[in-house]
Amino acid sequence: MRNSLGVIFAVCCSLMSGMALALPDDQNQPIHIAADKAQINDKTGITIYTGNVIITQGSILIEGDQVELYRKDGNVDKVIAKGKPAHFRQKNTATDPFTDAWGLHMVYLINTRILTITEQAKVIQGSDTFTGQKIDYDISRSLVNAFGGTETESGSGRVQMIIQPKQSSETP
Repeated sequence: MRNSLGVIFAVCCSLMSGMALALPDDQNQPIHIAADKAQINDKTGITIYTGNVIITQGSILIEGDQVELYRKDGNVDKVIAKGKPAHFRQKNTATDPFTDAWGLHMVYLINTRILTITEQAKVIQGSDTFTGQKIDYDISRSLVNAFGGTETESGSGRVQMIIQPKQSSETP
């Protein structure tokens, strides 16, 4: 059992390693927000957007039924997205495909670049898929921790991966 967990962790790290190099200018781009309603609290630094929320910044896209932005020292440092499901998308480099993540609840810590997806967590990069009850992804360190949950009607409660074989550039 311990060896199989190590193998799963190694595969997950290789699957997600491309996510560590996000487009360098994403954080320097303006944040665009569209929602049905916004509640801004300057004292706490928390803004809550509700109703078909769409947030973009460079190649980053966050969508949800409700998205909370937490500001510290004038900058957004945490984003919490909730939806059925919420969606996170980011392009790693100019030539790589987008990486997409879905879950009923997401927390993105901008300064540490950690994305935590809970409840029906799913990540797709290229043709590879990774699902679980909870996925913690440290983008800067390319570390993935995935957790199963209790068995439900819609799934086994276990971490699931589909990793497609990479196409060889050599012809037989």
